[in-house]
Amino acid sequence: MVVSSLVNTSPPLNWSDLEALTHDFQTDRVNGPTNAQATLRLFGQSESEVRVTLFRDNHAWCPYCQKIWLWLEEKQIPYRIQKVTMFCYGEKESWYKRKVPSGMLPALELDGKIITESDDILIALEQVFGPLKLGMNDSAVVSMRRLERLLFRAWCGWLCQPARSARDEARNREMFIKIVDQVEAAIAQTPGPYFLAEFGTADVIFTPYVERMNASLYYYKGYSLRQNNPRFSDWFDAMETRSTYRGTQSDFHTHAHDLPPQMGGCWENGEPQMLANKLRVDRGPWQGLPDVTYPEPESSRKEALDRVIKHRSNIIRVNPVSDELFDEALRCALTHLMTGAVCQPQSGTEVGLRYLRDRINVPRDMSIHAAKRLRESLEQTAALLSDRQSTPIPIRDRRDQNPIEFAN
Repeated sequence: MVVSSLVNTSPPLNWSDLEALTHDFQTDRVNGPTNAQATLRLFGQSESEVRVTLFRDNHAWCPYCQKIWLWLEEKQIPYRIQKVTMFCYGEKESWYKRKVPSGMLPALELDGKIITESDDILIALEQVFGPLKLGMNDSAVVSMRRLERLLFRAWCGWLCQPARSARDEARNREMFIKIVDQVEAAIAQTPGPYFLAEFGTADVIFTPYVERMNASLYYYKGYSLRQNNPRFSDWFDAMETRSTYRGTQSDFHTHAHDLPPQMGGCWENGEPQMLANKLRVDRGPWQGLPDVTYPEPESSRKEALDRVIKHRSNIIRVNPVSDELFDEALRCALTHLMTGAVCQPQSGTEVGLRYLRDRINVPRDMSIHAAKRLRESLEQTAALLSDRQSTPIPIRDRRDQNPIEFAN
């Protein structure tokens, strides 16, 4: 497909004009809302109050890191963040291996003592700062922790093990749904949308993998956890009222392509709904996917533009299209993002635009709504030229994109 000669296109804005469009976009990473770019969180307190350092992945994707991250944000414990590369993105930093020889994430330094294993970290934090409502060893929380592990195993059994037959696929699906029904029943026993009477530790424990289940089963199995289960739907809606969760929340595209190297593979069932879902997550439209339902902030486009401008040199450098051509193509997409103007780049740059479209990561790079808007403009600009796609994202690892290049 080639753009029609009847389509009127405009020249793209230059970088100075684009930068001017972000002059009033400001974020307070230290004391403002939860965000993936922060290296220090104070919540209005003095830096001298910091007793905690969280070591988490540079990519802001690790599920066990998200659990600790969310807990600290909810409790508003002042802490520092040091970011480490996950193995599927590159080699683990030597300084981290000296500190944590296993290289495992997350790790926490509390008053000079290193603690690993996310559950042990939460228990240690509770002992010093008090629990988040009910503690890890409260009987109600222990019951929820066991249920979360049942759900996790049922999810892995369906997603990560190839079915030898349609009967196997159906059995794995039924097993997962059976456990989901148990979780739905447990939430139904509470007076509100959370796993217990109030938001607390149980919700923090469920959050990382329930979010990944919602994404992966939609993409690989054609099943929507959020849409098919009213209690889970209410829980997601309630979580999205919390700025703490919104700051750690990822999207379907990021999860679908990060999970395979982390989980040892994710298996498609090839059903029509699954194929339709996969195409939509990969190529759009991204608006209306059941990965987010809270209203889009007015600042989403400015956020996307601000993040691209900050890292534009590296974005252009690692792109498969030549720097000069991609510089113009990127400005075409950003001009469309901010003004709606149609700007046609030079032929061949559609591959580079789609390369970037596929490698926007939430929340490391930007929030969900900002990412959706940026992907939308990249795809619409690429579609002016052709349907030719870029090289697929690697399945075994993601070492085509070192997150260190785009830190902070």
